[in-house]
Amino acid sequence: MKKKTTVPKYEGKDLEYYNDLIAAAEKVRKQMDYHASEALDCSNADKRGVTTHMADVSSDNSRHEMQIRMLSEDGDVLTLIDEALKRLEQGEYGKCQECGERIPDGRLKVRPYAIFCVKCKSKHEEMMRG
Repeated sequence: MKKKTTVPKYEGKDLEYYNDLIAAAEKVRKQMDYHASEALDCSNADKRGVTTHMADVSSDNSRHEMQIRMLSEDGDVLTLIDEALKRLEQGEYGKCQECGERIPDGRLKVRPYAIFCVKCKSKHEEMMRG
């Protein structure tokens, strides 16, 4: 018997947040499908046959590595989206995990899985730069 999944019932702003997160997850899954197919695409090598130039092989390898790296980054974003959905369910969605202040709706609209407000995100980026 197939297990029935239940969608949490949201209203108002929470429903909007939920829909934004689901749309973001769908977009990322499509990107992952694309990156996976590109990373596994060997058609260019097959067309060249045995007389492959080293530069062509290197270029293909770089392209495959880039697609795999992007696939990994997309997976990280999906994890952030899953965590955001859990926070939404727990009533903690939209709070900065650094200072506890509310993350502005504009930021959540652009990046619904954001975990920091703009001020704290800027501090983190500044620390990363050195």
